[in-house]
Amino acid sequence: MSDSIAVVWDDALLGYTMGGDHPLHPVRLDLTMRLADSLGVLASDRLRVLKPTPADVDLLTLVHDPAYLDAVRRAPAEPDIGFGLGTADNPIFERMYDAAALITGGSVLAAQQVHAGTAQHAVNISGGLHHAMRERASGFCVFNDAAVAIAWLLAQGHQRIAYVDIDVHHGDGVQAAFYDDPRVLTVSVHQTPLTLFPGTGYPEETGDPEKALGSAVNLPLPNGTDDSGWLRAFHAVVPSVLKAFQPEIIVTQCGCDAHHEDPLADLSLTVDGQRASYRVLHELAHEICDGRWLALGGGGYGLVRCVPRAWTHLIAEASGDRLDPATEIPESWREDVVRRGLRARPPTHMTEGGYTGFSRWDPFTESRVDRAISRTRRAAFPYFGLDPDDPRD
Repeated sequence: MSDSIAVVWDDALLGYTMGGDHPLHPVRLDLTMRLADSLGVLASDRLRVLKPTPADVDLLTLVHDPAYLDAVRRAPAEPDIGFGLGTADNPIFERMYDAAALITGGSVLAAQQVHAGTAQHAVNISGGLHHAMRERASGFCVFNDAAVAIAWLLAQGHQRIAYVDIDVHHGDGVQAAFYDDPRVLTVSVHQTPLTLFPGTGYPEETGDPEKALGSAVNLPLPNGTDDSGWLRAFHAVVPSVLKAFQPEIIVTQCGCDAHHEDPLADLSLTVDGQRASYRVLHELAHEICDGRWLALGGGGYGLVRCVPRAWTHLIAEASGDRLDPATEIPESWREDVVRRGLRARPPTHMTEGGYTGFSRWDPFTESRVDRAISRTRRAAFPYFGLDPDDPRD
């Protein structure tokens, strides 16, 4: 299915480290790339690994205020500088500006590959820092690489970009960046903001009422939603609005913190459910926009048992060479986890035995997930000419 894939990676990306016991530990990225390599995922003849360069000021100011960029540069020497920096979520660290700029440059490089047609799909697992706002850091995110990559694509003349965010947290920073821009459709599937940071992402957030109504779609799901419920909800909303919008490129934020073991959230997906979500995103890209797909990482705080497996499946899916879920994880990788002194027990296989079947939504059922689906469809579907109560839409 995939013609070509670019994977953005360099060990320098591990420099985005907030220190101590901060949940966003770069070991999750290192373990992912080591697992993908040990399973032969990076050996596909359709796959190229590309090294990023830092985003320059011209790129970063497509989204961020110059005063904020200056604050990020100065922060290591001025710990009380403000701008959302120096908090428990966003501690200041040495070379913070450079590390965040490199991640952003990686996402722009991935976007350039898709735009130029040199890669049909491009993946940057270090990206997806979707909470950063124009003038402040938020939620572990210093620069909003996803928004910068989308803004770069718009500057090249693209008129319809769809951004689909499946992180357990609402993609608030990207939504805010384009809330008044009808050229960008932001779709976020996340845990209900009643129980989780950042407290936004209600179905009634549908775009700027004067400039871009219908440019935002939010699908908040109740605590405890499992693979089947999540997939039921996704299929009841996301394909319909994407097909109606007809994007030229699909950008996805593939945060895997909806996992049932994730320490920061309360959804209940398995690695198998996450793998199924990547497959449908891949298929939608081919169905709607000739496969032009930019896939970013994001959240995910199961450093050993979730992130490496989930994003190895993501890279394999994008490459067109899916991994058999029953694939055994090499002993050498598991031994590496033990040598590093990581507390989690390393997994033995690329599956958790999760059930990924689901029943299609219909307007005659009533569950917590179905109520969430109906609320989102009623809030968003009329803007796309879709019937909220017709399961064929």
